Amino acid sequence: MKSLMLMLLPASLLATAGFAQDIRFNFDHNTDFSQYKTYKWVKVKDAATVNDLADQQIKQAFDAQLAGKGLMRTEDDKADLYIAYQAAINQEKQFNSYTSGFGGGWGYGPGWYGAGGMSSTTTSGSTSTIHIGTLALDMYDVNKKQLVWRGQASRTLDEKAKPEKRAKNLNKAAAKLLKNYPPPVKS
Repeated sequence: MKSLMLMLLPASLLATAGFAQDIRFNFDHNTDFSQYKTYKWVKVKDAATVNDLADQQIKQAFDAQLAGKGLMRTEDDKADLYIAYQAAINQEKQFNSYTSGFGGGWGYGPGWYGAGGMSSTTTSGSTSTIHIGTLALDMYDVNKKQLVWRGQASRTLDEKAKPEKRAKNLNKAAAKLLKNYPPPVKS
């Protein structure tokens, strides 16, 4: 089941049913991010992988954003940064309840403001499974051999979304995730 979900992930990665993306990031406050000019994509050892098409789409979305930040992609092992991503799908249960019924108004007998009357309501419920896609991006300083920046985007997935919508949402996620990169310099 888990491998099936990882195969579906690229098909629905960050394509939504109207929910906003949850973006989080953290970074090493002692790092001068202006020193970084080049980066190389690397894989996280033992991490779950996506298919080749999804891998290419994810990297293209981030490549465009990183180029806008002044970083140049290279295949050279002497890059300033090693960048890796991880993708995952989690499932959550959602409970939906619906109340329907009818009620009476003024009536005979005691009650709130002298109201009595009759009322009847019915509550019914259902559960559904929600798929939450998460894409994490890590940046490692090659010389220091340490993580210097990490961002994560999470969003409810719509597995029926068309490829154009998926690509649009993936590009939005990359832009939002890297909105605060490089981190502001403290004065």
